[in-house]
Amino acid sequence: MPNFDLTRRLVAEALGTAVLVATVVGSGIMAESLTRDVALALLGNTLPTGAILVVLITILGPISGAHFNPAVTMVFALRRELTPVEASSYIFAQIAGGIAGTLMAHAMFALPLWDTSLKVRTGGAQWLAEGVAAFGLVVTILAGLKFNRPAIPWLVGLYITAAYWFTSSTSFANPAVAIARSLTNTFSGIRPADLPGFIAAELAGALAALWLMNWLLRDRDEGIAPSKELRA
Repeated sequence: MPNFDLTRRLVAEALGTAVLVATVVGSGIMAESLTRDVALALLGNTLPTGAILVVLITILGPISGAHFNPAVTMVFALRRELTPVEASSYIFAQIAGGIAGTLMAHAMFALPLWDTSLKVRTGGAQWLAEGVAAFGLVVTILAGLKFNRPAIPWLVGLYITAAYWFTSSTSFANPAVAIARSLTNTFSGIRPADLPGFIAAELAGALAALWLMNWLLRDRDEGIAPSKELRA
């Protein structure tokens, strides 16, 4: 990313996270308004989310790496591909962008801009699911970077599409998105009180994936080579 300064990279991270959250929240509102079938509503929430990830990573990845996720940024900071200042700035931009995305979705559907969620999402099973979701996301990204970098947008989009359905938590896998979703009392919401468990599980899953992939992807005589361009 040598052609893009930190300011442009932060705008890309904020913009991407905002559009991602607006898609998650907005498609949930639309789905819930069109059907009372929960499975069909979840499908209506899933497909736009996977699709927009492909678009956003493709167009913004060359600028910032298209993390849109503090857990992913933490992984690349631990790989020393981001400085502490860059990483903390990325995370701030992601959280701010995510909140803006929720407000944008509410405005598009003529809902109160600020509406704290009452939706309960807690318990050991859901925390485990979030750990698994974040673990799989980071595994997908790191293996994709090593073996098929151009496919990263599709790999991430398809992984999240699948993880919506095989995890009991519907795969938030992203602390910034979780925070943003606590501000919508709609289909995709989560109570603010449930955020600590989700965020802790997501970070733990990401760290476990980094540890495993550092070993699994290590060549015979060297570790994982740092990537010049981050994606996802």
